[in-house]
Amino acid sequence: MRKIAVITGTRAEYGLLYWIIKCINEDPGLELKLIVTGMHLSPEFGLTVQEIEKDGFPISERVEMLLSSDTEKAISTSMGLGIIGFAGAYERLCPDIILLIGDRFESLSAAVASVPFRIPIAHIHGGESTEGAIDEQIRHALTKLSHIHFAATEKYRERVIQMGEAPDRVFCFGAPGLDSIRRLRLLNSKELSEALGLPADKRLGVVTFHPATLEAGNAGEQAQELLSALAVFKDVFWILTLPNADTGGRAIVKKHEEFTAENPRQARCFSSLGQLKYLSLLRHASVMVGNSSSGLLESPSFGLPVVNIGNRQEGRIRAANVIDVKEPRREPIKKGIEKALSDEFRNSLSGLENPYGKGETSAKIVEVLKCISIEGLIKKRFNDLSGSANIEETF
Repeated sequence: MRKIAVITGTRAEYGLLYWIIKCINEDPGLELKLIVTGMHLSPEFGLTVQEIEKDGFPISERVEMLLSSDTEKAISTSMGLGIIGFAGAYERLCPDIILLIGDRFESLSAAVASVPFRIPIAHIHGGESTEGAIDEQIRHALTKLSHIHFAATEKYRERVIQMGEAPDRVFCFGAPGLDSIRRLRLLNSKELSEALGLPADKRLGVVTFHPATLEAGNAGEQAQELLSALAVFKDVFWILTLPNADTGGRAIVKKHEEFTAENPRQARCFSSLGQLKYLSLLRHASVMVGNSSSGLLESPSFGLPVVNIGNRQEGRIRAANVIDVKEPRREPIKKGIEKALSDEFRNSLSGLENPYGKGETSAKIVEVLKCISIEGLIKKRFNDLSGSANIEETF
């Protein structure tokens, strides 16, 4: 029986991986080895490992690596602790394939630790670009450390191949996070309001703002500019989701918590909503504001207007529902929100298609993990597009 080790370190990752984990767990030809790490194990970030337990998935290993600090030194130290923890997990579990997603530093630790064990890595969401974050470097490093690739669009597949990966190991099935939109029965407006304690007489706005980690030291200032813009819209109730454990994240958390404490009739803060409530919120919201990848990947499926702030997501494919605000300042953000809330803009999104697919991805990924030949998979050869790498000389 083939053993698949799935790594998850954040609430967002788990939501994207949920149906893949479920498919692996229910397949008689596969054995799930779920490794939980990072923010999942932190009370500060909602201890979301409890959501995984509630869903009934067996957790094979818990790798503690997150320090209670978001400085550059703390993140680097966490990565080192992660490598040590994953090494022990791999020695005990002996997985046949490791499955990683995205661009988080937890995944980089998991990938680096696997190298001496000669375990093939399958990577989801390679070939993408987030030019305002260190995630850009991590994602491309994960591509080169991996042996099987699941790109979300054909353009991203081409980029992975451009990086020297063998075309027959690079698959394009779409974004797995969209499967939940297709498969879950999302909450109706009344159910959502009751579940989150939201007012029934206001429009809803979703706010997810993360540090632009290549811009050191200004996360708190940018968050304040954002919140100042939100305060103008008295007819909108803002649901603020807290950022990930990245450098500068705690400055944003502090600003968010102060804003909601001062404006309880206009905003609420959540460390974790869970997949069902989060997607239901996107379904019923009037606008999304911030710099989260969710604004580009999931929001088009709902025709939800998005105000994307700064350069954190610069380089990513986006649909017509995204309004880019380059400067993270109060006035440009305010103007972006005004446009997003206008009937004219909302009506222009009729018939919008999501460039990341229709939510039929997870089963296809699992089928590849189940059927691909592992023999020789660990050996990689640079696929030179010029053809020169295929020339062999004998002396």
